[in-house]
Amino acid sequence: MKRLLDICLCLIAAMVFIVPFCVLALIVKLTSPGPVLYWSERVGKDNRLFAMPKLRTMRIDTPVVATHLLTDPDQFLTPVGSFLRKSSLDELPQLWCILRGDMSLVGPRPALFNQQNLIEMRTDCGVHTVRPGLTGWAQVNGRDELPLEVKVRFDADYLRQQSLAFDLKVIALTVLKVTRREGVAH
Repeated sequence: MKRLLDICLCLIAAMVFIVPFCVLALIVKLTSPGPVLYWSERVGKDNRLFAMPKLRTMRIDTPVVATHLLTDPDQFLTPVGSFLRKSSLDELPQLWCILRGDMSLVGPRPALFNQQNLIEMRTDCGVHTVRPGLTGWAQVNGRDELPLEVKVRFDADYLRQQSLAFDLKVIALTVLKVTRREGVAH
């Protein structure tokens, strides 16, 4: 049932956002050198790696680490990067990963391949058995502002509570948080 909901909602979102996505892709291309999409290697279900796209918000010379590990992340932002991140519009290409089955609408956010602490902590809690999500319980409870230990606790809570009703609650809270731009570091 969850996979069917993912596909249906993803297709609806793709139809709604196709024109805004094309406009944003053009703006990214015109305002900074490099590709429109940034593909990062992420950790998915059962700790398998997959390629996850985002609209590129950082310069092409940015180190491949989590944003919070950069000394001054703002120096790497493209001219529209801050807006894309704060609005979460940089996440639109991940609808492709949902359609492919690498991700779900709701689940723990996929870790970067080099976030060993996060990967190990999630594995210890069994969170690695869940398909990662476009949004998740940790995202609606603090997003970028949460320390890893707290994120993993929220991820483990999601693992225990997951249901259609809980996913719908997370989706509704996500819409609320994104429109208020709460919990976004950059």
